[in-house]
Amino acid sequence: MSIDEIRLVKSAERALRILEVLGDARGPLSVTELHKETGYPRSSLHQLLHTMIAMGWIESTNEGAMVGIGSRALLVGTAYLDRDPALPHGIRTLELIREETGYTSHYARLDGASVIYLATREETAPHRATSRVGRQLPAHATSLGKALLAELTTTEVSLELPSDPLPALTANTVTSHAALADELEDTRRRGYAFEREQNTLGLGCVGVPVPYRIPATDAISCSIPIDQCTDAEVARVAAIIRDHVQRLATLLRSEGIR
Repeated sequence: MSIDEIRLVKSAERALRILEVLGDARGPLSVTELHKETGYPRSSLHQLLHTMIAMGWIESTNEGAMVGIGSRALLVGTAYLDRDPALPHGIRTLELIREETGYTSHYARLDGASVIYLATREETAPHRATSRVGRQLPAHATSLGKALLAELTTTEVSLELPSDPLPALTANTVTSHAALADELEDTRRRGYAFEREQNTLGLGCVGVPVPYRIPATDAISCSIPIDQCTDAEVARVAAIIRDHVQRLATLLRSEGIR
């Protein structure tokens, strides 16, 4: 049953939308900013905020002038990670990949048009990539997302993603379905996805799906400083990731994790 076929409870929908808006924001927002983002009537918005503050889902700052995500949201989000049976094995694989490649490695899951970062193991060099655990990025702008979108048909991809132009994170982000389709075909042909500064300037990224589900929902990637993204280095890193994800998928299937 799709969300369009479900009769939504308005107050619950609005509370969850507030959490999503605050989660996407770079910091606390004023009530005026929340009103502009959500379009909810001010009276209803104030009532929802007071309830969510009292329950610990959001917290007020700056003497009540601003609101941000609260501790309850963190606890529930952490529970998702703690209860995922595939993730402990995935994290160990990230550590092995980091040790062998020397680069920051990420584990993410496809969620509609986005990927959610579930784990990161950072390199120890000074120019390491920033941890993205718990963050959500457009699938078309990441090697993780491209690796997973390549598991789908062209029709399935078009249904998951918004219409053109696709959101751009940098000037290098692919923003059309036609251009993305070409990249996905390249991904299928070579067995891994690669993007160059499409979501973060200064970084390229290699991504490979973890095939313990069909189609794959999870992928692993390595972030590589752009000045080190030679063809030979990208191929080396891709081979390492592919070897480890095959071992990971075999382990997950053998333990009945689907």
